[in-house]
Amino acid sequence: MTSSLQADPQRVGEVLYRTLRDRIISGALRPGARLSVPALAEEFHVSRSPVRDAVIRLVQENLVVETMNRGAEVARVSRAELVSLYEAREVLEGAVARLATERYDAALRRTLLALLAEHRAVAEQGDFGRHLELDAAFHRAIRQAAQSPVLARMLDSVQSRVLVAMRSTSLTGGMVQAVHEHQAIFEAIGAGDPEAAEEIARAHIRRLKELLRAAD
Repeated sequence: MTSSLQADPQRVGEVLYRTLRDRIISGALRPGARLSVPALAEEFHVSRSPVRDAVIRLVQENLVVETMNRGAEVARVSRAELVSLYEAREVLEGAVARLATERYDAALRRTLLALLAEHRAVAEQGDFGRHLELDAAFHRAIRQAAQSPVLARMLDSVQSRVLVAMRSTSLTGGMVQAVHEHQAIFEAIGAGDPEAAEEIARAHIRRLKELLRAAD
C-alpha cells in the first residue's frame, strides 16, 4: 500500500475490507479458504490491526467464519442455507423492482439495455462466471434505482452470499432463460407497471429457488 494510504488507518481498513470482500465474491478466495491475519498483513505491508478489523467486518456479513481450530476462513453456504437466501431474495427483489418502476428514467433504461445485450451474448457463449456477474449487475442497477438504502443493504448482504455459493454449484444451466426473465422485468418496469414488475421479479427468483430444491 502507498505511504499516503498507510498514514490513514481508517482508509487502510476500508481498502483491506473491500479487497478481501471482492476476492471472496469473485471466487478468488473459495469457501473454506483460510484468512491468515499475519500473512495478509505481510502481503499488504500493513500492521495486523487493520487486517483484523477487516476480517471482523467480513464475519459480521457472514462471508467469513472463525473457529477455534482453524481461525478465519471463507464461509461455506449449504444448499439449505442457499434456498433460505433465495426465499429472502424473492421478497426483496420484488420490492425493489416495484420501487424502481416508480423511479424509472432514461439513465436506468440505458443501463439495463446495455446489460441485457451483453448478458444475452454471454449466455449464448455459456460463460457461467460472467453470467453471474452480469446477473448481479442487472439486479444491482434495479435496486440502486429503487433509492431505498435499507432494501439495498439487505439485498447486498443476501446477494454477496448467493454469489459465493453459486460459484461453487453445479447448476450452470438456465442462462438463456435468465436473460429472457430479465427482459420481462425490464419491460414491466419500462411500461410503468409496478405490480407486474414485482411479480415477474419474484417469479424469476422463485424459479431459481425451485431449481436448487430439485437438485437436493
